[in-house]
Amino acid sequence: MSIPATVPPAAAAPTGELIGARELDALLRSATPPLLLDVRWQLVAARPEDPSHPVGYGDYLEAHLPGAVFVDLGAELAGPPSPEAGRHPLPSPEAFAASVARWGLADGQLAVVYDDQGGLSAARAWWLLRHAGLPVRVLDGGVQAWIAAGGDTEEGPGTPPAPAVPAAPGWGLMPVLDADGAAALAGTGVLLDARAEPRYLGLEEPIDPRAGHIPGAVSAPTAANLGPGRRFRSPDRLRERFAALGVSAEGAPVGAYCGSGVTASHELLALAVAGVSGALYPGSWSQWSNDPARPVATGAGS
Repeated sequence: MSIPATVPPAAAAPTGELIGARELDALLRSATPPLLLDVRWQLVAARPEDPSHPVGYGDYLEAHLPGAVFVDLGAELAGPPSPEAGRHPLPSPEAFAASVARWGLADGQLAVVYDDQGGLSAARAWWLLRHAGLPVRVLDGGVQAWIAAGGDTEEGPGTPPAPAVPAAPGWGLMPVLDADGAAALAGTGVLLDARAEPRYLGLEEPIDPRAGHIPGAVSAPTAANLGPGRRFRSPDRLRERFAALGVSAEGAPVGAYCGSGVTASHELLALAVAGVSGALYPGSWSQWSNDPARPVATGAGS
């Protein structure tokens, strides 16, 4: 499981919300190891070889960090989809508590979440665990960074642990926006649109019923949060990025949305690394665009 000492260390990951492969290796060999949660998922993915498997589970079976528990984003990190609520609304507090119990997280134990997409799906688990008041960090660079550092992997299904004292999730610790709140923030603060720019501009819309963005929102694609190796940019670089978008720790309130509230969590993680707190609009464009009463803007600067 341990990373060989002969492997040159990668650049240190920012402290706080993120954890680097070497620091994670040391924690796993400590007296209080974290619980590893594999949150691999893709918005658009081929059907798994076994249709009964959720998206991402095949990759988990092929190779995952030793002892990691697979997390089904669609079933465990979201509630039932609907046009009224969006494609990935927040799960209920009771449903999320049941998921945490299934994963086997112990009271006071750190959860380390990872994926293979630069944290785009792991950030949703990070946000929900923070929302529930549970300690969590994201493996910077994901499974690729672990393997590149010389870390071992294992295959096949894992068995969640059975802690003596399970974690007791709370709820409601992170700021949340509804559609009215998002509309208001776009006028009084900074509302970041985490989708790719063509979707923000209304040039394309492959998923939702209308193309464009929430009037007053600012385009801030999540890809710009990452640098080489799909690792997060440094806190200073992220602060520079968000400052150019009108965001600062001392400035106006900020929120984020995307297509369905998943990659918007990545935006909020990047903001947290930069030292800025923000609110999530979980319904995001999938909710907004399904409501004909909601206005839609296209192009830049609108």
